[in-house]
Amino acid sequence: MKAIAPAMAGMLLCLWAAESRAEAEPITLRPWQEAVVSVSDIDRTARFFVEIGKYEEKWRGALDPSLAAAWGLPRRASGEALLLGPPGYESSLVRLVRFDNAGPRVPMRPGSRAWDTGCFFSMMTRMKNMPEIYRRAIGLGWWTETPIATLRFRGSELRVVIYRGPDGVQVQGYERLNLPIPDAFTPFETLSGPFNMMQMVRDRDASHDFYTQVLGFESNYKGKPYTAEEPTLTPLGIPLSLTTTAPYRASIVEPQPGEFGRMEMIEMMGIRGFDYSGRCHAPNLGILAARYPVDDAQAAMGLIRERGWPIQNGVAPVRLEPYGATDMFAVKTPDGAIIQFYSAAR
Repeated sequence: MKAIAPAMAGMLLCLWAAESRAEAEPITLRPWQEAVVSVSDIDRTARFFVEIGKYEEKWRGALDPSLAAAWGLPRRASGEALLLGPPGYESSLVRLVRFDNAGPRVPMRPGSRAWDTGCFFSMMTRMKNMPEIYRRAIGLGWWTETPIATLRFRGSELRVVIYRGPDGVQVQGYERLNLPIPDAFTPFETLSGPFNMMQMVRDRDASHDFYTQVLGFESNYKGKPYTAEEPTLTPLGIPLSLTTTAPYRASIVEPQPGEFGRMEMIEMMGIRGFDYSGRCHAPNLGILAARYPVDDAQAAMGLIRERGWPIQNGVAPVRLEPYGATDMFAVKTPDGAIIQFYSAAR
C-alpha cells in the first residue's frame, strides 16, 4: 500500500477531530523497542555505533523467513541482522538489517534534504563530547550537512548536528550544555540509545493528528511556525539566506510522558522539495521502521481499524530474535514511514 495522500489523510483524520486525547485509548504505553535500519553492509555501518557510541551486540543472526514475508519480500529473500544498543539498554535499540536476494535496493531518501518529505529522516540520540564524536565520525567516513550548530529549546542550550553514514543513514546528535541529562534517562557512556525519530512531513497537523488520534499518543510539543530573527546556522541545513524567511513547524509525540519512544515531525513551509513517501519499504536503504511492543497485536490492530486507518500488513506470526515468536502488524504514517507493532505470540 502506498502512502496516504494528504487529502485522504485529512478526510480520515477529521473523523477524530472532536475526540479528545483522553478518549483515544493508546495503542501502547511503551517506547519503541528498536529502530530498523536497512543497510548494504552491516559491519561498515555498525562501526559508528560500536567504535564511537560504545554500543554492544545484543543479537546477531540470519533473517528469519517469516520476517522476510512480513516485509512483503519474495520467498527467495534472505539476509542478516545485528541488534545493537548501549550497555544496560533493553529497549531503544538499533537493528541493522541487510536484505539479500530481495530485488533492487535504492535509497529511501536520496540526498536526504530536510525539505524532502517521506519515510524517516533521522534517529536522535543524546551525546557526550560532541566535538570529539564529530572528529571521529568524519574519520570513519560519516559526514554532516552542517558544522555543529548551537540552539536553545525549552531552556536548554544545545549542540546539535546530523551525521550521515553509509546508505544515507542519519543519526542526529544532541548534547545539553547548560542542564544535566534527566535522571530518568538511561545512563550511557558516549551515545545514548535513540530516543526520538525524526520525520519530514507534508502536513505537520495531519501527522500530529495521526499519532494522537489514531495511535493515542500524548502530545509533547506542537510549535508555531518558526523563522530566525537573523541568518542562523541550523542543523536542518536550511540555506542561510532562507532561515529568516522560510518557516518550519514541528511537533513531538510520545506513548506517555518519558524520555524515550518519541516521534518528531517537521514541516518545511517555505521550501518545497521532493516527496519520497512511496519509497519507504524493504529492501530499500535507510531507516526503515520503528517497532513498538504492545500487549495484544490483534487488539491493537482492531483499535486502529475502528479509527478508520488502513493497515499496511495484518497480524502475522513472525520469529523476531532475540524476543522469540511474535505476532506483528504494520501501519504507515501519512508520509509513508513504517511503524510495526508486535506482541508475544498467542
